[in-house]
Amino acid sequence: MKFFLDTADLDEIKEAASWGALAGVTTNPTLYARVGGKLAGFEDHIARICDIVGPECPVSAETVAMDRDQILEDGRRLAAIAPNAVVKVPTMVEGLAATRALADEGIRVNMTLCFTVPQAMLAARAGARYISPFIGRFDDISEDGLEQVANIVEAVNNYDFTANTVNGEKMEVIAASIRSANHVTQCALMGADVATVPFGVLKKMVKHPLTEAGIESFLNDWEKVK
Repeated sequence: MKFFLDTADLDEIKEAASWGALAGVTTNPTLYARVGGKLAGFEDHIARICDIVGPECPVSAETVAMDRDQILEDGRRLAAIAPNAVVKVPTMVEGLAATRALADEGIRVNMTLCFTVPQAMLAARAGARYISPFIGRFDDISEDGLEQVANIVEAVNNYDFTANTVNGEKMEVIAASIRSANHVTQCALMGADVATVPFGVLKKMVKHPLTEAGIESFLNDWEKVK
């Protein structure tokens, strides 16, 4: 499983990248607004993220357009920011049409706000490089988000969608809207390709009380023999 950071905070991205396990970044309008972003500076902000993580790490930048032509215009502009920029497009009729056109132009798309197997299958057929099913938002309405992601992973793995993607790359499922380290565990067990996580969850993934107790014990014993 690859780990993406779900944030627009440059300091968080720099810190996570320094750990050596970061494989990409996902952003959205809410995350950008949270760090005080302004629309006029959005593309520069994405460019800085792309530079921090390096050319091998995809960075998803989301369009807020609602019609096909405007999504295409936004997508081309966002993709031109850096070689590792990926266009994030909502799962809807206009988004599917734009995704097909963008993929045909060699532009990678991350179809977001995906909640069902039929949506995921349509996104894959339309040429999405990534599909982002959400977990936490299902949990918010008392439904099992993990089960939905597991169904999507199983369904898309029944088929080979490489003929539809840019350069025949493998289409990957990004488990999104992750709220806990347990969400990550369950997504890894079901075979999701990527987990995109908030920085707070990433930090919790490193920690365990037995690890901390073991370190403390080793340090105490070392003090006795120095």
